[in-house]
Formats: sequence, structure tokens, C-alpha cells
Amino acid sequence: MHSANHWGGSLEIANGDSTTEDDNRSRNNLDWDRASANHYNYDHHPNLHETQQSWLLGPPEKKKKKYVDLGCVVCSRKALKYTIYGIVIAFIVIGLPTIVAKFWPKQKPRPIPPDNYTLALHKALIFFNAQKSGKLPKSNGIPWRGNSGLQDGSKLTDVKGGLVGGYYDAGDNTKFHFPISFAMTMLSWSVIEYEHKYRAIGEYDHIKDLIKWGTDYLLRTFNSTATKIDKIYSQVGGALNNSRTPDDHYCWQRPEDMNYDRPVQTATSGPDLAGEMAAALAAASIVFRDNTQYSRKLVKGAETLFAFARDFGKRTSYCRGNPYIEPFYNSTNYFDEFMWGSAWLYYATGNKTYISLATSPGLSKNSNANFMIPDLSVLSWDNKLPAAMLLLTRMRIFLNPGYPYEEMLRNYHNITSLTMCSYLERFHVFNFTKGGLIQLNHGRGQPLQYVANAAFLASLFVDYLNATGIPGWNCGPYFLSLDDLRSFATSQMNYILGENPLKMSYIVGYGNKFPRHVHHRGASIPTGKTKYSCTGGWKYRDTKNPNPHNITGAMVGGPDKFDKFKDSRTNFSYTEPTLAGNAGLVAALVSLTGSGGYGVDKNIIFSAVPPLYPMSPPPPPPWRP
Repeated sequence: MHSANHWGGSLEIANGDSTTEDDNRSRNNLDWDRASANHYNYDHHPNLHETQQSWLLGPPEKKKKKYVDLGCVVCSRKALKYTIYGIVIAFIVIGLPTIVAKFWPKQKPRPIPPDNYTLALHKALIFFNAQKSGKLPKSNGIPWRGNSGLQDGSKLTDVKGGLVGGYYDAGDNTKFHFPISFAMTMLSWSVIEYEHKYRAIGEYDHIKDLIKWGTDYLLRTFNSTATKIDKIYSQVGGALNNSRTPDDHYCWQRPEDMNYDRPVQTATSGPDLAGEMAAALAAASIVFRDNTQYSRKLVKGAETLFAFARDFGKRTSYCRGNPYIEPFYNSTNYFDEFMWGSAWLYYATGNKTYISLATSPGLSKNSNANFMIPDLSVLSWDNKLPAAMLLLTRMRIFLNPGYPYEEMLRNYHNITSLTMCSYLERFHVFNFTKGGLIQLNHGRGQPLQYVANAAFLASLFVDYLNATGIPGWNCGPYFLSLDDLRSFATSQMNYILGENPLKMSYIVGYGNKFPRHVHHRGASIPTGKTKYSCTGGWKYRDTKNPNPHNITGAMVGGPDKFDKFKDSRTNFSYTEPTLAGNAGLVAALVSLTGSGGYGVDKNIIFSAVPPLYPMSPPPPPPWRP
């Protein structure tokens, strides 16, 4: 039986021995299939279409990817491998250094070395410890100093405990209250502006102790518990010119050995002394603002003193006709103390009465503030005018109070700007030595105290303008960079520190070359069991030998107008330090040091000042239907 074979050839259905043929055919077909699988590649037989190729070869076998089952995630082994490699590399690059840095023994970072101004500042503050009078604490740190002046004012019946304490003024053993007050004001001002710097160099507590030592004493010199007083004790000790009787100038004794009479001077009028004392207590009250009780005590005392100063019937200078004071610390005017004291009292209390006085046209006129007299641009224990105007300029720069103060504050600002111009050599207002020292006292002795004060004012003015982003100021038709004024301040202080023709530091203990014959009784007489009499100490005054004790940090009087210096104990104009001079030195140094950062604290001084403008009313409550 035959059937049509649509695939080519015939199909036979047979019985019997036909099985053998089928087996042979199947075997032949199998061989053909194998051959086709092995030899009949479609690349060699392009005439075979795809369908025929698929019958012969079947579908191409795909390469299977290998997967890893992680439970909740299934991923390829290749991806897993690269992920693990990435984690290992990240650990080596990031994790391992982090672990090492965390557990490696830590070393404290080296502090930035202090600059020269900081080094000098540390020493300048020590001078005040050497000048202390009274019962000294064990921590005073001056081994050649001890208790002294314990009988000062003991005969006074209205002062319990007498007038013990305070500071000796200079190389003698007199306590002049006028320059003591100025020194305390200057120290407080420097702390108010640069508290962050004092903290950074570890001197904040020290300078507060120095200020309090002075203000505690000043509070004893008048009835600080009263609201109205009729006198102030203005001086303890002293001497008459050309005296031949035992006193602070005729005798050359350590303060611990004094055995002569020390008279107390009393001022029943004294607008200058009382105004300066009020400034000192008011400024200190801001320094001690965290000690509420003591700060209030200082404010109360300052207000009492200023009321005494403003008493119209007590307008005679505190030193007028007094031979114990007038030849040494004579006050030439008191209207500058009115401006100075009222400005500080305004900052200490916020009472507008004080700022109204400080900006009154009458006070400006009487203090000669409107006249650009060169001598009135020189800050000193006698003339506070340039400092007072700068202090009030501060208010205009940072608070901009507007009417009714703006006109006078703008005037003070303009005069302050011209004062700063006068310090620059290019304008020829003051002479300069060949070595570069400005001659603010016209070549007379003890020039450095005026130089340090000017450097402080200039540096402070720069910091005020820097704090408000102002790059300079006008000097007539010229606009000058603040760098010019900063350079003036740094050049003058660098001269004092040793950049001068003699290569000498005028601060005792700073640098390798400094004065060794300082005009100072306590430093020039050896300590020990021997007490030298009034005239017994003369041999130490007159010897050519160096002082047995260095009075560390003392800024001496300074060189002459030719940059020459005589290191002679008997020539006080060269070698005598003063309390007021060192206060200006401290202020200038802290203003220039980079320790603790640059700039002033803009807000501390205004702590007690109320808002100058009405407060905005609170928003209305939300509307409810």
C-alpha cells in the first residue's frame, strides 16, 4: 500500500519482513541527522532557508546567567561580586582611615604662638601688681613687694579703716587720686572693647582684679553710701618742692619701710577730680556687669561724684593753690572731664540726662572741642577731650541715634577724624624724631605715655570703622585707607618695643635690652632684714649699679627728641614709669594684638542703654468671626 508523501518520497505500509527495512531506514535517517548536525552548517549552505535550518538544528541554545538567591533579593553573581569589591574598596579608602584617626592617640593641637604685643601685654599688666599699696594678697606675684601704707588715713574719723590700698603713682610712694582714676578708666575701657582678647590670653581675671583694686580704693575716698557729698580725699602722701624734711620725694625708701608722716589732701571742690573719678567708677560698672551688687555700688558712687562735680558752687580745680598737688598733677580744665564722665555715665545707666549734657553745645564750646588745637588732640591724664569725643563717636557709628543728638555727634565725629589725621606724619601737625617717634609733647620729657595713648585711640578708631565696613576716612580732600592709621599705631608701639635707633625696649623685662636703672624706690633697694632710713636709701638712688629688682612691665618715660636715652636712675624724665602711662600702654597693646581675633565688642558698652526708638507695637490678635 502506498500513500502520498508530501515531504518527498513514498510511504509504504508493509507487514512481515518489512520491519527490517524500517529499522534500516530509521538507522539511515539517524545517521543523516547526525551528519546534518555536524556538517550542514547554514553558513556553508546559504540555499537552506531559516525554517529548514530550524528543523535540522533546532533553536540555538542560550547561555544561562548564574543567579544568587539572597532570600529577599535575587541578583546575578557578577553584580554581587562587584558590589562586594566596592564595599571593600570603600572601607579601605574611607572607613579604615576614619577608625585609625578615631582611636589613634590624640595630641593636643599646638596653640598659635602669641605675637609681640601679647608678650608685652602680659608684662605690662604685672607692673600694676608692683604698684599696689596696702595689704597684699599672697597671689600678688611680686616677691620683692610686701604690705605697705597700712597707716594711710588712719587719723581720719569719717573713714573706717583709713585710706589703705590703691596704687602708688610712679617711682615715689605717693597716691595721686587724679591719675589713679584715669588709669582705672583706661583699663576698664580696654576690657569693654576687647574682653575677648583678654580671655584668649588668660588675662581677663587678672585685669579685673587690678581694676577692682583701684575702684575699691576710690570708693573709700568719699562717702560712697551718700547721694550728696561735700568733699573728696584727693591724695595720700606727697612732697613739697625742694623739701628738706622727710616725705615721699626727699626720702628714698621702699614703701614697706616708710616711717614718715603721710598727709592726706582734701578737696572741697573739684569738678575735674570728681568727673574723672565718676568716669572710672561708671566704666568699671560695665566691666563688672555680671556682679550686679558691685556694679550698682559703682554706679551709685559715680552718680554721687558727678553730682559733686556739677555743683556750680564747687567749680574750682581740685589742685588750685595746693603745693602738694599743683606742681605734679595740675588740671588745666574740667569741661573735658564733664564730657568724659557724662558719656561713661550714660553708657553705665542709660539715663538720657547724661547724653544730653555730653552733646550740649555749651559743653562743647567750653571744652574747646570745636577748635582744632593740636595740644587738645593729645590724650593724657589731664586732657580727656579726644577720648571723650571718640567715645561719643562710637555711639553715632553703632547706634545712629538721630535727633536731638545727631548734630553734635556728627561734629564730634568730624573732629575725631581730623584728630586721627593730625597723627600722620604727612600732614606735619606734630614733629617726628628721625627714628619715627611722634612728638606729642613737643620734645619734652616722658613722651611715651602720650604716644601709647594716641596709638590706642588710632587703633580703636580703625576697629570702629572696620566693624561697620567703612574702608577709610577723609582728611580734607584726601580719602585715606584705614591701613594708614593702623600703620601709625603699630609703628609707634613697635618703636616702644625696640624698633628704634638704639634697638632698646622701653618696657622693662621685654626683649634683651631694656632700662636697668629705673627711677623706682622699691625696685632699686634690695630686700632683706635691713630697713633703710629716709636718707639711708640714697646710696641706692645714686649708685651706678643696676636695680636689684626688675620692675617687670614698667614703661619708662622714654627717649628725647633726638632718639637718645639716658639709663640713669636720677634722671626721672627718662627712666620713671607712671601708672597712667602703663594704663595707656596696656590699652594700646590689647587693641593691636591678634590673639583672640581682631575687632571690638560692639554691644557690651550699650548693655544699660535703652532702645532709642519706640518699640513696635505687638501684632493684633488673629481675627475671629
